[in-house]
Amino acid sequence: MRKAAVHLIDIALIFIMNAFLLNLPITISIISSLIIYLGIYSFRTYDTETMKSYTESLIKTTVGTLVSFIVILIIYFFLSKYFNRYFFLTNLLYTIALLPIIHKIEYNIYEKHMPVKNYLVIGRKEEIGNIMEEISEKALNKIKFTQYINPNPVTLDEIIKQNTQKTLTQTIHGIVITDPELEERVKPQIQNYKAEGLEIQYLPNMVEKYLKRIPIEVAQKFKEYYQVVFQKVEEYPSKRFLDIIISAIALVILSPVILILSLIIRIEDGKPVIYTQERIGLNNEKFTMHKFRSMKNNTENSNAKFATDEQDRILKIGKIIRPIRLDEILQFYDILKGDMSFVGPRPEQIKFVEEYNQLIPFYWARHKLKPGLTGWAQIMYKYSSNLEEVKTKLSYDLYYVKNRDIFLDVNIVFKTIEAVFWKRGAV
Repeated sequence: MRKAAVHLIDIALIFIMNAFLLNLPITISIISSLIIYLGIYSFRTYDTETMKSYTESLIKTTVGTLVSFIVILIIYFFLSKYFNRYFFLTNLLYTIALLPIIHKIEYNIYEKHMPVKNYLVIGRKEEIGNIMEEISEKALNKIKFTQYINPNPVTLDEIIKQNTQKTLTQTIHGIVITDPELEERVKPQIQNYKAEGLEIQYLPNMVEKYLKRIPIEVAQKFKEYYQVVFQKVEEYPSKRFLDIIISAIALVILSPVILILSLIIRIEDGKPVIYTQERIGLNNEKFTMHKFRSMKNNTENSNAKFATDEQDRILKIGKIIRPIRLDEILQFYDILKGDMSFVGPRPEQIKFVEEYNQLIPFYWARHKLKPGLTGWAQIMYKYSSNLEEVKTKLSYDLYYVKNRDIFLDVNIVFKTIEAVFWKRGAV
């Protein structure tokens, strides 16, 4: 689905309504339309799964529009003559009446008219079959992996020749390389097919495009490639500048909240109000992370990562602040200090880092960046309660480490808002 076109259509529709129906100035129309669009976007309204369901699209569009109004209310004090009850009511009714229908139509058009692509897989199904199935599902079954082969030059040529003689629906449209060692056996043939116009795909590109993560088994299969990529990772300087600005503003705005929470925790359960713990940060350096204490005094146990009696130990105020992550706001101080960043892999305890470094390949790569207050793995996956789930969560961290840029960071920030509201992921 061509998501960029969908986004632009929505922005244009909201802009047209504000500029021509409400007669707002062009500049104000652009600003308000972008804010409303970002509010809708932050609630994953453009995810394929959401667009598929009219009901879910309607709910998320409504909530996203209402959240955007909060931002507009902030600038209301400066531009009050342009915003009134009619503006908010009209935009709300317009977006929830129009956008879910448009998204459902766009999804149906894609599902009906997008052609199916058949790929021949150079690899062993027992090793990567589950990943290929996941890719196919994410592509709405518009990508199919018809045959897995462990080839030699003769058999590969025969298979390609046979498939080019079949009907269009059975034709092989491309080859996916999932095993570099198997590729070496037929590399000249692969180069010839590519020159003839046959699509040649590599598994790392496909998993990153469709799954938005890097499964550990894929990283191991293409170990040399990912070793080079992750070794070259560095923080970009502009991110530190943004971290300073964001954390300073956040600490000022949240200072009343910090004071109130400190008093409530002190009254309910005494000292200490702040809970500190050693975590692993950039380049495996240790640092002290801060957050509000949300459990009963003297029961914070750094070794009880998966404690079964956790709910019994949570303070009354903790049951309020933990789901919406208010206990984490002191980490803006850690960001200001430079120990953390606003976006990045979540910092882990020393004990678990040492354990996972031994058990999980490429776990070290998540420490090539500063840990974050929020991150890709946090919004895309749940809390990990066993080693396999830790591996899956790491796959999202690896994707962020490799593909991070300002646009992905903004994406994570907006989706964090949705995750807090919907209690999705591990945020």
